[in-house]
Amino acid sequence: MYIETVPNRNSPACILLRESYRHNGKVKKHTILNISSWPEALVNGLRILLRGGQALESFTESFRIVRSRPHGHVAAVYETATKLDLEGILSRQPCAERAAVMALIVARILEPRSKLATARALSQETCASTLADLAGLTQVTEDDLYAAMDWLYARQGQIEKRLADKHLKEGSLVLYDVSSTYFEGQSCPLAHRGHSRDGRSDLPQIVFGLLCNQHGCPVAVEGFEGNTADPMTLGKQIEKLRTRFGIQQVVLVGDRGMITQARIKKELQGVAGLGWITALRFNQIRKLKEKGAIQLSLFDTSDLLEIQDEEYPGERLMGCRNPLLAQQRKRKRQELLEATELELAKIVAATGRDKRALRGKENIGIRVGKIIGRYKMGKHYKITITDTHFTYERRQDSIASEAALDGIYVVRTSVTKQQLGAAQTVQTYKSLSQVERAFRSCKSVDLKVRPIYHWLADRVRAHVFLCMLAYYVEWHMREALAPLLFDDQDKQEVQAQRSSVVAPAQRSSSAQAKDHTKRTPENLPVHSFQTLLDDLGTIVRNTIEPAVPGVPAFEKTTIPTPLQQRALDLLGVKIN
Repeated sequence: MYIETVPNRNSPACILLRESYRHNGKVKKHTILNISSWPEALVNGLRILLRGGQALESFTESFRIVRSRPHGHVAAVYETATKLDLEGILSRQPCAERAAVMALIVARILEPRSKLATARALSQETCASTLADLAGLTQVTEDDLYAAMDWLYARQGQIEKRLADKHLKEGSLVLYDVSSTYFEGQSCPLAHRGHSRDGRSDLPQIVFGLLCNQHGCPVAVEGFEGNTADPMTLGKQIEKLRTRFGIQQVVLVGDRGMITQARIKKELQGVAGLGWITALRFNQIRKLKEKGAIQLSLFDTSDLLEIQDEEYPGERLMGCRNPLLAQQRKRKRQELLEATELELAKIVAATGRDKRALRGKENIGIRVGKIIGRYKMGKHYKITITDTHFTYERRQDSIASEAALDGIYVVRTSVTKQQLGAAQTVQTYKSLSQVERAFRSCKSVDLKVRPIYHWLADRVRAHVFLCMLAYYVEWHMREALAPLLFDDQDKQEVQAQRSSVVAPAQRSSSAQAKDHTKRTPENLPVHSFQTLLDDLGTIVRNTIEPAVPGVPAFEKTTIPTPLQQRALDLLGVKIN
């Protein structure tokens, strides 16, 4: 740090407090403060201080730090959102609601919590970072944030249209999947009991569907009542893509529980420009095997086969066999059978004990039904129930029939071979894992969509949309920061070393090296996304106040470490 005097031709010289640093081997300088208005004695004293003179003894009397706030992580996320033009996507015109929504999105990535806690973190008296300053907010209450959420929900259609214009085009592949999250409380109209993916059948839930482009970048989200079946959400997404987004040529990718035979007949078949990729259910695969359409011996030489069957006219079927998946299914089935028999044996013992024996077909059936319902293995057992006895035995033929199809799945599509080859079609279906990654991030890992603190249906939908926008920013940050994360950024090497599209994906050599050494090739430590953000949060902005009356206070940000500077460079963010 030093003082530089810059002469002016017809004006007094400009006196600047500066610091020099190296960037890519070049010496650069950064102006910290213009001190032209300072008294000459103070300027000279500071110059002596910076040169290491005796004035160093009076530093604590000349300057004092009046406030320190974490700044690096806020700058990284906020500037990334700005570079993505998220403000322009939200609204072309600046307003208080837009600033509040930007703060909510950034806060959801940095530290997910309730809107009340977020409002406190944005208030000047209790602020926990520099987020309020970057967003241009002065005094924020929870009512202001609720009003901003209402404003956001009213504009959701426009915002999703702008995202679609940016990330989708005619002929695009669109990934769609549905998840659910449980809801605390009984007052929300959306909260209903349904199939819980979180294992919380004791609580009501909401369902939400997420649309992503083929790379997993989120484009749109929609909330539904908790008892809505997955296939029943499909029609609205087709209408959204074709009517609201104006995309007539599109290929929709969904799992076998989403794009069912009934949905194909009712909503997909015969629609010009609308293609789809999904998979067959197990009972459909079994029928193909019984008819001879699938010959298991052919999988001895190839793990990917094209199949034709008259029950699927105008469709292409790709049969795949994954040995690793076969082992997993065999192991899981054996574990479920053993767990089922352990519980059924208890019922047998209860019917044969001397005291208080279990009696009655109805009573025995109720207990057996609970076990069968829990482990879903009833198809593999022959059960006999009388008023006094209960017996069971395995159906070996049923188990063998199912085991023969272990590791086999069949991808079905209406897309022609000219548009997508067999391997490309299978790879596209498997890319649904990127939507599952988005759900994991939103629900539990980073953004924590739950617990939901809202009761009004529109507020709950706005909250889900807010989490999607936060994941939109996080997705782009992860793509940029991949060299510093455990994520695999060398996708070309992964595809090149893969023996088959059906085979399990392997991590690239660079990703394996990061896992083993926990260091990058530049010898920087590897982090998870959240720990890297926490590390950036140690870059602090200090408010420094000179002791001389009339001299304004100035702010100084601490110098980033090499790891922090590398992360900021990858994001294209400058700390000032």
